[in-house]
Amino acid sequence: MDTLEGMRTFAAVVDEGSFSRAAERLDRSPQLVSKYVAQLEARLGVRLLNRSTRKLSITEAGQAYLDRCRQIVGEVDDLEDAVSNMSEAVR
Repeated sequence: MDTLEGMRTFAAVVDEGSFSRAAERLDRSPQLVSKYVAQLEARLGVRLLNRSTRKLSITEAGQAYLDRCRQIVGEVDDLEDAVSNMSEAVR
């Protein structure tokens, strides 16, 4: 898993409120989505989400990370769009 994909996955889990709904949105298995978030947490050394069988909630560290994730992912998406548009204009 690359860092950007982990960020996108984490944000999708928070947005959807569950691993299974995030998996549907991302067209991945719930197990892979869970694995990506667990790998992200392990690399960061902090718990981003509190999980139970009925509830998913974001931790304080998770909220801080999510805020920056949204900013970074948005900037990368904007950059890719700009470069893609430049490439199309050259053709």
